Amino acid sequence: MCFQIIEEWAAKNGIEITPAQYQMLETHQCMVLDTNKKMNLTAITDPYDFAVKHIIDSLTLLPYIPATATTLADVGTGAGYPGLVLAIMRPDLSIVLLDSLRKRVNFLQQVVDELGLTNVECLHARAVELAGAGIMFDVCTARAVASMEKLAKWVLPIVAPGGTFLAMKGPEVTKELASAEKMLTKRGGTIQKVNMMEIARGIMHSIVVICKE
Repeated sequence: MCFQIIEEWAAKNGIEITPAQYQMLETHQCMVLDTNKKMNLTAITDPYDFAVKHIIDSLTLLPYIPATATTLADVGTGAGYPGLVLAIMRPDLSIVLLDSLRKRVNFLQQVVDELGLTNVECLHARAVELAGAGIMFDVCTARAVASMEKLAKWVLPIVAPGGTFLAMKGPEVTKELASAEKMLTKRGGTIQKVNMMEIARGIMHSIVVICKE
């Protein structure tokens, strides 16, 4: 793992990462890359790109999670980014890693067991199934899952009233937000802010912060 780039970014952004947390992040990465040889988990395998586009990208969400939040669902979690990173950094949060592919969920459970995380549940399901059961969370996250319109339709129903939806997007998110406006309103979502950030030189990402009325 490229510790230096992560350490530099964390120091610059006022985020403290303990040696134990670094170890867990590295173990997760090693397990992803090892499993990736036989199951498609990520197209990003270069150590620098992995550190920036998976780990640092996930860490950018930390300041947007309310201090009062106790539950979080990562919808379409894939290899566990950002959900597992958030679980490592915020052990006080009860986190559900939600994915529709059982093989990925089985892999994530192996990682959770290896890391000894007790605040994580790996769930083979879709957001619509949880919504149908009336299950809601203080915070929901989604990264590289679908368009904003679809995310508003799928994710906002499982965000608790007064809760927060954090959508991770690329730099060109304005058109998506315009297309999603009607669905956001229909599902009770209000865009609080859209923050653009440079997670590494020349790599820009957006965090769309949506509040559930």
